[in-house]
Amino acid sequence: MEALPIPTETYKLGFIGAGKMAESIARGVVRSGILPPDRITTSHSSITRRKAFESFGVHLLPRNDDVVEASDILIFSVKPQVVKDVVLQLRPLLSTKKLLVSIAAGVKLKDLQDWAGHSRFIRVMPNTPSAVGVAASVLSLGGAATEQDGDLIAELFGSVGKIWKADEKLFDAITGLSGSGPAYIYLAIEALADGGVAAGLPRELALGLASQTVLGAASMATSSGKHPGQLKDDVTSPGGTTIAGIHELEKGGFRGILMNAVVAAARRSRELSQN
Repeated sequence: MEALPIPTETYKLGFIGAGKMAESIARGVVRSGILPPDRITTSHSSITRRKAFESFGVHLLPRNDDVVEASDILIFSVKPQVVKDVVLQLRPLLSTKKLLVSIAAGVKLKDLQDWAGHSRFIRVMPNTPSAVGVAASVLSLGGAATEQDGDLIAELFGSVGKIWKADEKLFDAITGLSGSGPAYIYLAIEALADGGVAAGLPRELALGLASQTVLGAASMATSSGKHPGQLKDDVTSPGGTTIAGIHELEKGGFRGILMNAVVAAARRSRELSQN
């Protein structure tokens, strides 16, 4: 039987798991005006986590069962190692009237669908910059999830950044790039700041300049419509300072190192998902 459409004007959103990622998504949804906080619920035993959600108007319920019963869309935002037990425990309540979403890294749709007893499931891979509203997220539809379902989830996750749709077979590579990628960039920012200090800058100024430079360059890459190679050429004058720095990066294998990092992380994601 085909699942009934989620009522777009009145649906209620529930989070199973009330950690930092769930909080970021819920805050983004409320901040963007997609849903008022009184249509969002979650449950948690920790007073600290309860207060975090209550601070922007989300309803806290006694049990996960209550969250399921109160919600049309459920986002499973628990750790990957416990998602199976959580879904199986709630399975009797997970009818096809409810759209299920998982953000558990490395947990495949096939398994999620088997545990839930139906395939109206969507898998989303967000990343940690969702905390500041600039996530890079990717979603993949399960067997019974409709395009309308996908559009609803894209809208929700679009409140904390940009979102793309992709086949689930690409998720290990996505993990290696956007999932792990923020850590590569933090390392680059730290290294740029250290270079500034080595060149004579005070630490605070060096770190501020490095962070803002990366932010500005990323903004140029996403908004200018130019290829990164062209943007690099635009900064690089013949015989100037920038080409001298780029020459050192090329001698050190900078591009190959970044490429190898993505491939290694993707490979590790694949290994973990097979265990």
